[in-house]
Amino acid sequence: MELKSPWIESFIVGSLQMRCSVITDFKTGDTIIIDGGEESDRIISWIENFEGTGPDWSTGPKSLDDMQKRGVTKRNVVALVNTHAHYDHSGHIPYFIEKYGVDWYLHKDDFFLQTLAKKSALSRGIIVPEPAVADKLLEDEKVYNFGSISLKNFHTPGHTLGGCSLLLSVSDGPDHIFVGDTLFAGSVGRTDLPNTGGDFTVLSNSIKTKLWPLEPDTVVHPGHGPMTTIGVEKLTNPFVGDSSEENHRFIGKYL
Repeated sequence: MELKSPWIESFIVGSLQMRCSVITDFKTGDTIIIDGGEESDRIISWIENFEGTGPDWSTGPKSLDDMQKRGVTKRNVVALVNTHAHYDHSGHIPYFIEKYGVDWYLHKDDFFLQTLAKKSALSRGIIVPEPAVADKLLEDEKVYNFGSISLKNFHTPGHTLGGCSLLLSVSDGPDHIFVGDTLFAGSVGRTDLPNTGGDFTVLSNSIKTKLWPLEPDTVVHPGHGPMTTIGVEKLTNPFVGDSSEENHRFIGKYL
């Protein structure tokens, strides 16, 4: 099911500047949170009351009055979804679960990685709660209906074993895909991190078989760094683009 003029927000959070994405349907107020890794208080305060430091990028209203003028009286968080389970993407999921009491979706191949979230964060001097346990599984090529918001999941391993990319189809504009650390503007995710299952050959195959077939104007929301499009990356990405020569020793730029 395509969404018309979706309200999408990017919150750049934590010391690793990870992108948490919040999607809202203007027709229903249904809202999902993708990669709730850090700064949960900031994100919750904005979702609930437009208080505090808002998003770093947004296609939607900036105040309660603006939201109500668009026909939404209140946002209703209906699901939490993760592209993968590194702590910067999943560390604050327990706080979001405590606040909203909704299901959390993660690919099963990242369940072990998720058990390490607190330990991994602590190694960088960051305190997060005991790791959450996912309620629901993300499966390859499956469409999930989160209230009135539909996402198609693509299993895109290589950065982690259970890495996923989530496609939002839009009826009146380009589609959007939330890729976590699979693909970046001009780069790809690291493949050398411990306990992760990283593999550049697998990552390259995931990108070329799952992401490159998408429409060129599809907006890419990476887990770190600037947004880009499928067309730009397919043409110019120096590691997986059409003009690249595969380098199996490459380990990526970002966490």
